[in-house]
This record gives sequence, structure tokens and C-alpha cells, in this order.
Amino acid sequence: MANNITSESKQLATWYFTFAAIIFGAQLLFGLVAAIQYVMPGFLFEIIDFSVARMIHINALVVWMVFAMFGSVYWLLPDETGIETVGIKLGKLLFWIFAAAIVVVVLVYLLVQVGPADETTIWFINEGREYIEAPRWADFGIVVVALGFVANLFLTGMKGQRSGIVTVLMADMIAFSGLYLCGMFFTDNISMDQYWWWWVIHLWVEATWEVFVGALAAYGLITMIGAHRKVVEMWLWIEVAMLFGSGILGLGHHYFWIGTPEYWWEIGALFSALEPLPLVAMFIHVLYDWGKTQGGQDATGKEVSVITNKPAFTWFVLNAFGNFLGAGIWGFFHTLPQVNLYTHGTQFTSAHGHLAFFGAYATILLGMMYLAIQGSNGIKVLKHTKASIWAVSLITSGVVGMTVALTIAGYVQVLVSRAQMGATWAAYFDGQSGMWFAQAMDWRLVMGAVTFLGFLFLIKDFLSTGKNPVHER
Repeated sequence: MANNITSESKQLATWYFTFAAIIFGAQLLFGLVAAIQYVMPGFLFEIIDFSVARMIHINALVVWMVFAMFGSVYWLLPDETGIETVGIKLGKLLFWIFAAAIVVVVLVYLLVQVGPADETTIWFINEGREYIEAPRWADFGIVVVALGFVANLFLTGMKGQRSGIVTVLMADMIAFSGLYLCGMFFTDNISMDQYWWWWVIHLWVEATWEVFVGALAAYGLITMIGAHRKVVEMWLWIEVAMLFGSGILGLGHHYFWIGTPEYWWEIGALFSALEPLPLVAMFIHVLYDWGKTQGGQDATGKEVSVITNKPAFTWFVLNAFGNFLGAGIWGFFHTLPQVNLYTHGTQFTSAHGHLAFFGAYATILLGMMYLAIQGSNGIKVLKHTKASIWAVSLITSGVVGMTVALTIAGYVQVLVSRAQMGATWAAYFDGQSGMWFAQAMDWRLVMGAVTFLGFLFLIKDFLSTGKNPVHER
């Protein structure tokens, strides 16, 4: 990928993007395995059980996005600061440490899977905490890598020209790194443990990651369509204030049923209801800047698109739509306690998770990969190819299809397992044995296969872009 890059920071970014793409493929593959096991429970039984496939699927999701986030920062830093990233040798060393650690953790998940349920298991095999199952040694490794990354970002920001985008990233990365520590200590009270666990799961995703997306959107609009920096950064600061304002106390919607005081019902309901607002602002922001910039170009009498990277811009626009729908609308569906009482722990949550992670994060990170491909190959205007169109169409259709299927399955669970049968143990099995639920799981598998096919087209486009004559150089 990095054949026309002189900046070492951008070269490092391509390393991160490449590894992220590999882990993205692993995430989809193990998601397919888990989806097959829902339909055929005996598939790979006692080889890769559902619990293992699901764990790798979710952990790979987080890991590839973190790698792509780090790569995005290393890509934009030279552009935003006007200097080479400080501490680039440390950055390269930390990349190899991080990548090697991930490979070891995945191999342990696959080959060892379970331990003797003592301290050695927690330290070397699996910590056993949902979504953050990485063994304790990997936890400390992640913290070291994150701190080194933050140091590079801060040293570069303080030495170079610190733009509003870099300032936001500097503040955001402190929270990004610090909040992970909340998942690294143990309490013997399950309510207390869940209380802090959600600081990692929620505040990472619905606060620091969303702010990160806002910064990437600002950079992308300036880079791809020549949007005015003052306007873009004004929107960025507004979105940051709204995201932190609603996202932090919106954490309360996870505190409804874990043994916390009842006042979290009101706090969680109110601020969770406000969380879609900054996503609407981000949606308007992208379309407004695009229309304004294109209108200025059309006024010159030349009907030329202002977009210099159409695949990347397509993913950025999908981010605006997907963030609002997945994180905003599908999240709001079941965020009020009166509704969440019935939907909690059903496939409604899976539907929200699939569309939110795709719409809010995967889309914009794939867009950043296309920006890196454009810069790496010295392309002036990167156009759509058949492969890029098939990729975006199949991946988007697949994820939306999975979301619809999971929403239907969740509806069945709410109606049968919760409303009719009162959330008993027997009700759980009756809800999953219904025709609609079974058919929804079948369609989830089909749409998962469609998504994976789209991923193959995406990789094909990534690898062939440099030699494709359709692009302007």
C-alpha cells in the first residue's frame, strides 16, 4: 500500500490499516460461524463452540476498529500539524507489540479456550468478563500501547500547528485510554463490578469513540471536498459538547437492572433520549458541507464534482446515515426503562449493536482506509470501481438485513418470552422455538454471508486500486 509515501507516520498508518482489514475479515468469519451455530447447534461442536466464536467475533470487532483508529490518527497528524509525527520509532515498535499480542490472544482463545478457573486462567487465558475477555497480561499490554500512542499524539500536537481537530483528538484520547482502566480491577460484588464494567463498554463507545468519529468526519470533509475549516471545526466543537453532554449520563440506561439506585431510571431515560441529537447534527453537518461546497463549484459554471475520493466519501455519508439510524434510532427503540424492561437481553440489543457499530464506526474507518489508499498510490481523484460499488452495496445491504432479521427475532422474544410467559426459564426456550424467531435466524445467516461477500469485494478493490487506470493521477 505504502509505495508513494514519504511520511513515516503515514507509512505506519498503512500498517495499522492493513492489520485492521485482516482482523475485520476474522470478525466477519467468526460471526458467520456463530450465525451457523444458531441454525445448526452441532456445527463445530467441541471444536469452536458458540461461546468461543461469539467471543472472537466481538473482540475482533473492537480490535480492528482500535487499529484503524490509531492508523487514522497517524495518517492525519502530518496533514494537521505540518510536521512528522514525534516518536515514530516508538510508534512502529508498539505496532508490532500490539499486533503480536492480538495474534497470541486469538490463538489462546482458539487452542486453549478454557482454564482451571484460578488466577492462571485470568492472567493467561481468559478474564471471563463479557466483551473484554482478554487475559490480564494483554490488558497491561494494551494500556502500554495506548499510552505510547497518546504520547506520540501529544508530543506532535504540542510541537506542530495544533488544529481544532488535533486538539479534540488529544483530549479524547486521554479519556479513550483512561476509561479502559475501569475494566481492569475486580470487585466481589456483581452490581459494583457491572457498574464499572459499563464505564468501559459504554463510555468508550458512546462518548470517546463518537467524539473520535466527529474528528475524522471533520478531517475527511476538509480533505475530500475542500470544506472550510472554520465551519467544520465549529460543527465539531458543537458535536463534542453534545456527545459528552448526553453520552456520559446516557450511561444510565445500562444501570436499570443491575442493582443500582432507582434514580438511574430517570437519568438514563432522559440523557439516553438526548443521545440521538448530536448524531442528527453530524448527519446535517456532512450533507450541509457537501451541498455548500458543491454549490460553490457549480456557481463557477463548471459542472465538476468537488469530491476527490468517491469511495471514501460514500462511506462517510453512510456514516452520517448509519450513525443516526443504528446508534440513534435503534438505540432509542429500547432505551426507556418502560420498554427496556421487556427488550433487555433480547435480540433487539443485537440488532442495535450490529447497525450501530457498522453505521457509527466501521463506515468512517473504511472511508479513512480509502483516503490512505489514495495517498499511498499518488491518486488525485479516486473514483468508484465495480468492486467498490459491489463492496459498499453488499456490506450495507447485509448489515441492514441482519439488523431487520434480529429486530424481528427480538420482537418475538419480547412478545412470547417476556409479555406472554413472564420471562421464565421455559419462556426463554418457547420464544426461541417459534417459527418467526427461527426464520429470523435463517435470514441473519443469509445476510451475514452477503456481508462477507461484500468484504471480499472490498479487499479486491483495496488491492487493485493502485493499478486501476480509471483513477485520475
